[in-house]
Amino acid sequence: MPYPKFDRNLLDVKHLSDRKNKVFIKKDQIPVTQPPINLTEKGNQLIAKTVERIKKAIGLERSVMLTFGAHTIKNGMAPTLIALMKKGWVTHLATNGAGVIHDWEFAYQGKSSEDVRENVQLGQFGIWDDTGFYINLAIIIGAFEGLGYGESVGKMIYQEGLEIPEISKLYEFSKQNMETDPALAAAAIDLAGAIKHFDLSPGWMKIPHPFKQYSVQANAYEMKIPFTSHPMFGHDIIYNHPMNHGAAIGRTAENDFLSFAKSVSNLEDGVYLSVGSAVMSPMIFEKSLSMSQNLEIQKGGHIDRHYMLIVDLAESDWDWAKDGEPPMDNPAYYLRYCKTFNRMGGEMHYLTADNRDFLLALYQLLEIGKYLIMCSVLS
Repeated sequence: MPYPKFDRNLLDVKHLSDRKNKVFIKKDQIPVTQPPINLTEKGNQLIAKTVERIKKAIGLERSVMLTFGAHTIKNGMAPTLIALMKKGWVTHLATNGAGVIHDWEFAYQGKSSEDVRENVQLGQFGIWDDTGFYINLAIIIGAFEGLGYGESVGKMIYQEGLEIPEISKLYEFSKQNMETDPALAAAAIDLAGAIKHFDLSPGWMKIPHPFKQYSVQANAYEMKIPFTSHPMFGHDIIYNHPMNHGAAIGRTAENDFLSFAKSVSNLEDGVYLSVGSAVMSPMIFEKSLSMSQNLEIQKGGHIDRHYMLIVDLAESDWDWAKDGEPPMDNPAYYLRYCKTFNRMGGEMHYLTADNRDFLLALYQLLEIGKYLIMCSVLS
């Protein structure tokens, strides 16, 4: 007998416009011209080294991957991420489910970030109609269209709407494909179920996104640059909404994982940047690299010349590139994400820095060879 389940249809789901927010994208965005202010001399040298590796990778048409946590979006770094894409300095961006949500909320209403403590006490944290409804619906439609998680949401933002198929056509499509492509047939049935449950009218559903110029995933969709999302089930507020559908999450997230792995397979002489992602980034990277090595070994090769820079706020003086893995009595040993990346071969460095300072410095050095306004160097 299945375990008892919580019924999300009973929730009092409020409109997103009723929520108080803490971050406003027009006011809190960080312009690409802002000087980085808290980088050490060692940090500057490491960023300069990374810039040269990125230039080399782009010249060789190798992957330059930027994986980041949700705070990079919430900290107003969309202009820099978009500029890095437009200038051709990154070939793949990846984040978690929260990164997708903040990016979407900024595009949709120009603000994001609720008060978790207050809203949990009110029984309202994450229980918002617009965010849960539209993002989940985009993912369910994207699963039917064979898209990834990030691509599904980016497409909705860029096109400012979603196409709702007729239920009868979905049923017919499922019948025609259930033997030759059962997964796609099942995705059609899932979409039909969502349309029926929420009584959606077929045709174009217009969803204005007046701030979409700030959306990293919409810009990535327009430029055809992979923007992948790698969620963990139950971690994000969209799981609170009745529109949420586990199979669609799984299908789109699987597509994104395989897209991520494809980019990792092109990392020989490439660059992997992991910014503020202590769990998602190292976990998906190690599996993707292992699969990529498997195929490369079958061809008689091996991925050895990949360059990895890990950026986070945690202090560490350990030289991972020179000294390898620290002993268990050293605090650096418990920087789990560093330990994971250090086991991935190639060349790995760790930089203690705020994601704002790092990304600003990286972009400015890539574009003009120096910071637009010389940063203060803290010893």
